[in-house]
Amino acid sequence: MGIEIERKFLLRDNSWRTRVSARTLYRQAYLHFQEREHGIFRVRTAGEKGFLTLKGAHHGCSRSEYEYEIPLDDANELIDKFCAGPAVEKYRNIVMNGADRWEIDEFLGENSGLVLAELELNSESAVFEHPSWLGMEVTGDMKYSNSYLARHPYGTWKASGSIHPEETA
Repeated sequence: MGIEIERKFLLRDNSWRTRVSARTLYRQAYLHFQEREHGIFRVRTAGEKGFLTLKGAHHGCSRSEYEYEIPLDDANELIDKFCAGPAVEKYRNIVMNGADRWEIDEFLGENSGLVLAELELNSESAVFEHPSWLGMEVTGDMKYSNSYLARHPYGTWKASGSIHPEETA
């Protein structure tokens, strides 16, 4: 069984930008919007590749994950014809900090303005360096999950008063 152990953070500043080693456009949507206790199906394009993913329910910062590459044309057709709601689009930037590979997502469209850093770990108790550009941890806050952002875009949060104070600084 595949297990994803991931920590997620807001960013304090843009100093990470000088360390980007790769940048890829992602587009993803969900085959079923009600995130059930067992998980959710996602269809994603990442550059010139397509993926079908089943993500299990969260247990702390861990969850089961099964991901399979599919043809890009199939992924785009599934997103356009079978997925509920709009696709979430973002640029994923890879930033190395020591041995740690950070994925920094800059969201586009209705989620524009949101930037999140993610780090996948080997265990929930793994120790890692906190770069100076790292802000408040939002691991476990489902509001920052891509499936939530597909239903409740970041651009609508300010109107509803649900933006964290640290996000407006």
